[in-house]
Amino acid sequence: MTMLDLAQKRRSCYELTDKIPLSQEELIHLVQEAVKQAPSAFNSQSARVVILLGEKHHHFWHLVSEELKKIVPPERFAPTAQKISSFAAGYGTLLFFEDWAAVEALQVRFAAYAENFPTWAYQANGMLEYIIWTALAERNIGASLQHYNPLVDHAVAHAFDVPHTWKLIAQMPFGAIAQPPQEKEHMPLALRVRVEK
Repeated sequence: MTMLDLAQKRRSCYELTDKIPLSQEELIHLVQEAVKQAPSAFNSQSARVVILLGEKHHHFWHLVSEELKKIVPPERFAPTAQKISSFAAGYGTLLFFEDWAAVEALQVRFAAYAENFPTWAYQANGMLEYIIWTALAERNIGASLQHYNPLVDHAVAHAFDVPHTWKLIAQMPFGAIAQPPQEKEHMPLALRVRVEK
């Protein structure tokens, strides 16, 4: 498959199961290799990933559910609970972080670019997320990108012993695709791409 073929294959898959066509070792290697190869500004390598499998994966989604119960009225919680259950039904979850100590060190070292480093860190993290998501799609593993931060930041740091300098960016539940994603509508490309000659 070409890169553009894989870009078309990579979609948000919300209905997951816990069977995947990779061994745990192959999955870990895939994530490690993506982290190693992802580009970053000034080669900062500030992205961090925590791979949650088994009980740790289920515990994370329990934490999310408990935090959401604090802000979602009980009479409206059923759809939220169903959504969280669909993520928990998957094989695992990836937690994406930025190590803010690395970002701040670059701000000091290259003061002329100081205000840009947070933006560049988020851009690099997004590229890492996309690389992993696409690599999973290549292997017929479904995933989606979630953002329950900062709501769950404290609970995650405590539950998984995350260093205080790591800032949670996104969460990616993944697993076998139980239900294909819905058709995606696209805006006319003329509204999104300009060509100047």
